Amino acid sequence: MRKITNEELGRPTLEEYAAMDKMPVTVVLDNVRSMQNVGAFFRTSDAFAVEHIALCGITATPPNREIHKTALGAEMSVSWDYTPSTAECVERLRGEGYRIYAVEQVEGAVMLDEFRAESGVRYALVFGNEVAGVDQAVVDLCDGAIEIPQAGIKHSINVSVSAGVVLWSFFCQVRPKH
Repeated sequence: MRKITNEELGRPTLEEYAAMDKMPVTVVLDNVRSMQNVGAFFRTSDAFAVEHIALCGITATPPNREIHKTALGAEMSVSWDYTPSTAECVERLRGEGYRIYAVEQVEGAVMLDEFRAESGVRYALVFGNEVAGVDQAVVDLCDGAIEIPQAGIKHSINVSVSAGVVLWSFFCQVRPKH
């Protein structure tokens, strides 16, 4: 086996990436405090061609050196905006026709391995604060919740790692056609 070089990977330019089809998913960050986690969300969202990231509350925004350390430039490729209130952001997305799910451990959550994304539906996935999770008032505004099945004693996964798990599942189901 030979490792593939960056040139051989055929990565799109920023302009090509901006023009390509995206996965019909917007990621909503509800008061994510770690700038490294925010950067990881950008990098993962770029990898899976997420259409947009909504940064809310205390979540830091680019340009920011700490975000860039983890994002490695993905903060330049992934569309994003900032809204002071996550609840206002969720209401706006609902008005735009999104189906909104908290990624959270709540009563009635659908386990990720049982969740089936529907073709033609635009999704907003709300990820919460590293300690408090998705705010209950925001959970109350969601159409449902998705939980990542876990077997360990902690029943806790870093929020940016959770993004990788959930976005990979969505990518497998509703990836953009190239």
